[in-house]
Amino acid sequence: MNSRKNSSRGRQASKGNSPQRKKQTQKDFKKHSSSPKKVESDGIRLNKFISNSGICSRREADTYIEHGSVTVNGKLVTEMGYKVKPGDEVRFDGTLISPEKKRYILLNKPKNYITTMDDDRGRKTVMDLVEGATKERIYPVGRLDRMTTGLLLFTNDGELAKKLTHPKHNVRKLYHASLDRKLDLSDLEKLRGDVIIEGRKVFIDAVSYVEGQARSEVGIEIHSGRNRIVRKIFEHVGYKVVKLDRVIFAGMTKKNLPRGRWRELTTQEVINLQML
Repeated sequence: MNSRKNSSRGRQASKGNSPQRKKQTQKDFKKHSSSPKKVESDGIRLNKFISNSGICSRREADTYIEHGSVTVNGKLVTEMGYKVKPGDEVRFDGTLISPEKKRYILLNKPKNYITTMDDDRGRKTVMDLVEGATKERIYPVGRLDRMTTGLLLFTNDGELAKKLTHPKHNVRKLYHASLDRKLDLSDLEKLRGDVIIEGRKVFIDAVSYVEGQARSEVGIEIHSGRNRIVRKIFEHVGYKVVKLDRVIFAGMTKKNLPRGRWRELTTQEVINLQML
């Protein structure tokens, strides 16, 4: 009889039905449910505010803060953990900044456009092609040389741009290269081995003939972001690239995107990029 009573009390205790347990649970719930408001009232870290403004990544923002590039309400701020409150006026190198909505634009670049924000020689830039795409200030991620066509991403998301251009993230870039003559099988095999260009090893992820086309048409996949690297790779084995097109970038393709046109990324595409 006593054992059944003890067992019953044990079951009740394990269910957390005691008044003391209920009171503690209510306190815990109140404490956790109120914490988001406290965090929000504390403001946003200055480096995140700058990154959200599309200037640069958070890590780069720390460097700018440390070197005195940022003022808040007219006062120089060099403190790493400083938090910006609603209504604060933040200036970067004297220019007023504010967090922007993140924008992601994919362009199918034609030739004869240079990848730069502007050009003092009056040449056509890729910014001319995405003019009016968004009111936020976007910039190209990485580069394509003037004669190279294909996929080029624009964004004001500094952290994502940093990730997509850093070799350690192995962002996939697939190019279709048209050569001045047929690529010998022996030279193709050389490109599958160690390739040293300008004293540095180039990591070629894959290279092969384009199926169903002449052997002067070659597909090459790399994740290096070095300047004109694909052209230099083929020059290394004695060939000249006469036409170069980037057909895949970070999982995105040119499907339904004509040359010279742009489109916004889908929500799923943005999520995929952030998961790289």
